[in-house]
Formats: sequence, C-alpha cells, structure tokens
Amino acid sequence: MHEVSVVVPTHNRPAFMKSAVESVLTQETDATGEVIIVFDACPIEVPELDIPAGWTVRGIANSRSRGLAGARNSGIDAATGRLVAFLDDDDEWLPGKLAAQLRRFAEVPAAMVVGTAMLVDDGSSRIERRAPAEELTHEDFLRNRIPGVHSSSLMFRREVLQGDLGLIDEELPRSYGEDYDILLRASALGVVTVVNEPLVKVLWNGQSYYFGQWASYAEALQYLLAKHPDFSRIPRAHGRIQAQVAFALAASDQGPAAREWAWRALRNAPTQVKAMLAIAISRGLVRTETVTRVVQKLGRGI
Repeated sequence: MHEVSVVVPTHNRPAFMKSAVESVLTQETDATGEVIIVFDACPIEVPELDIPAGWTVRGIANSRSRGLAGARNSGIDAATGRLVAFLDDDDEWLPGKLAAQLRRFAEVPAAMVVGTAMLVDDGSSRIERRAPAEELTHEDFLRNRIPGVHSSSLMFRREVLQGDLGLIDEELPRSYGEDYDILLRASALGVVTVVNEPLVKVLWNGQSYYFGQWASYAEALQYLLAKHPDFSRIPRAHGRIQAQVAFALAASDQGPAAREWAWRALRNAPTQVKAMLAIAISRGLVRTETVTRVVQKLGRGI
C-alpha cells in the first residue's frame, strides 16, 4: 500500500497535465505514492516522466459518468493509498505541499480533509489566497465558499471517501461545485483543517472547462441549495447562494429569472453585491465580461 494516491483527471490537455504530474513527482518527501491519471473521454497517453523511487504513475480511463466528478471517483476507486489527494490537470503543487499535509494528518489523524491555501496565477500576476482560519466549521462553509481552499489542495483518508463521507456527487450538473459539496459534507461530519500557506498554484486565465458556463452554474447552484437545507438556517448564507444563481442567470440571458432570484437574495442579504450586479446585467447596464475581468484581476471569482 502506498502512503498517498494522487488523482489527476484530464481531458485532452497533455502539456498542462504533464506539468501537474511533475509537480507531484518533484515533492520532497520520504512518503511512497502513486499518481493516477484519469483520462476522461480521451485516449490514455501517459507522458514520459522522471519517476522517483517509491512512486508509480499509471493512466486509467474514466469508467464512471462523463466529467470531473466521475473521473475523480474512477481515480478513488483505483487508489491504493492510505490518503487520496486531488489535483486538477491545469494546476500545480508547490514545493512542500505534500510534506506539510502529511504532517497535518499526523497531528490531526481524525481530520476528514486537509487542504492548503493557494496562489492564483492569471498569467500576468500572482495573488495569494488563504483561509480565514486553520480549522473550518460547517457554518464557516455555509457562510462562505472559502475559495482559498481549492480542490487541487484537498487530501482525504481513503477510508473516509469510501465510507461515511462518500464519493464525489456525480449528480451535480456538469460536476460544477463538486469540491464545495464535499467540503460541506465533510465539515458536517468532522474536522476540516488547512495548512494555511499557498502550496497550490491555480491558473485563472480562461483555460478552465467551466469558464463561462453560466447556465450550468445556475443549475448546479440550485441543486446545492436543495441538497444542503442548512443554508436556509442562515439568511446571509442563503442569500449569498441565491445571488450567485441570480448572477449566473443574468449572464446566461435569463433576465426575468435572474431578477426574481436577485430579489430573493436581497431579502435575505440586503448588501449582496452579486444580486445587484445581476439586476444591472439583466437590464443591460453592465456587461458580464466586464465584471468577471475585474474580479479575476483581484484573484477572485463570481
């Protein structure tokens, strides 16, 4: 058995994927591990790599539902490590990431998940994004997605993923928000802890398969609201997700529905800027592209 299995889903991005895998193989650690590259609806083509002693790299096909959730789960099914870590094919681990998380699991062996902070790279600038605390509660995640804790930073005990916590939700529309969903579920069950250093580099320069998929965002966010009724206990948290739905609907030219969701959001959270922006976009007062360009320059997302 390996100490850690790193699951890297990929779809027709060989250069990005190779860099992602190399960022794992160059981690300085005594731990043994495996990288499982899950090829989603594309040929299995494992790149030539310098593989350190104690590590293996293999490619498998996504045997579950098409998309990120199914690909992650195919990797989890194939994993042999005590711990399972995620890495998207367009992101990279920074030096020290693996060793820091292994230390944290040794310190908090009952943790449901260990994440790290991240470094956002938009091609012209880099911005650090950290979590508000090293230990995060379920209410923390209801109130805020805490985007500094990115999916490419997450590490779980395999027995938890295959047990009480469960696998990635393959019912989520286009797999959007699958990382937020599992963090909500994990924080409801136990400890979520973060090594609050930027140890993952996340590219934000339009290469994401999710970029601009506004109608799918709206559908997935509504799914998450229905799945996690705890949002309704906290009006500001409920309003935050409603505002995101409104923005996504406005950006996908569904003006009347966008305004309906925006007013719901403002009743729960009167200062929700995304709801106000949704109304403005739906009335043609501002362009979606202008808003997203500004927030991305700040290392943030909608």
